[in-house]
Amino acid sequence: MLDVHRLRVFRSVVASGSVQAAAANLGYTPSAVSQHLTALQRETGLTLLARAGRGLRPTAAGHALAAEADRVLARVGEAESLIADLRSGRTGALSVAYFASVGAAWMPLVVRRVTTDLPGVRLDLELREHIPDSREERADVQVVVGPTGFDPGSGFTAHHLLDDPYVAALPAGHRLAGQDEVDLADLADERWIDNDFARGWCRANLIEACSAAGFSPTFRVEAHDYPTALAFVGAGIGLTVLPALGAAKLPDGVTRVRLVRPTPIRSIYVVVHDAVAHTPAVRTAVTALQEAAGTR
Repeated sequence: MLDVHRLRVFRSVVASGSVQAAAANLGYTPSAVSQHLTALQRETGLTLLARAGRGLRPTAAGHALAAEADRVLARVGEAESLIADLRSGRTGALSVAYFASVGAAWMPLVVRRVTTDLPGVRLDLELREHIPDSREERADVQVVVGPTGFDPGSGFTAHHLLDDPYVAALPAGHRLAGQDEVDLADLADERWIDNDFARGWCRANLIEACSAAGFSPTFRVEAHDYPTALAFVGAGIGLTVLPALGAAKLPDGVTRVRLVRPTPIRSIYVVVHDAVAHTPAVRTAVTALQEAAGTR
């Protein structure tokens, strides 16, 4: 295998025309330069340089190797610059996965912070409602919903961001719309609009709270997401219950009311891949998420 350092020395000799000149340019002794040249010719099995008066000129093989060395050394230089940039956080890539309501509420702040502080970093954002089983498919940073004491798995660390209480989104003219809070049981006989087509953890958490209040909600309409469900509420079709973060921006004709006895709550975490937790991009993204959640 070729020694890249010897290629550099050889390229300097070709460019300068003599061992002495190359030694002066590189800050080496002429003896050290000669030793590198001898070793390179031995490794390649080629005569790369020939005497030309008091100097040296490359042979045909030397010319060919010098041209290839230029390409190799350029790529090595790029790799060295990349490594330096990665260490300082000036470039590289950061993958971030998040669920829908966080995307609208928090991700603009996170993206602005990362792209402002680390303009060389390429962001790979993905809307994802679950944590992949395969470690290789998981993002560097993922915002997730989990139960108390959530375990993200080996090689990952979870940082708690927010406990997000559920609220009832009601048509503006609803009989309960003017109240500060409402018992969950008072909604038992209402027309419910489902907002979690995936039947994920958030919906299961809501169903469990309703069971604790002594009823099972009857969903008359099933929507795939919060904005669509809220639009149905605004049309007077029924009510929907969703985390407060998902009800941060309500359409006209919709109001929200706090739920009590019980108050369903979802816990939000940021899960960080331990292998990249020390990098500037990850640290910046986590700090921005903590600030968005009000925990920093």
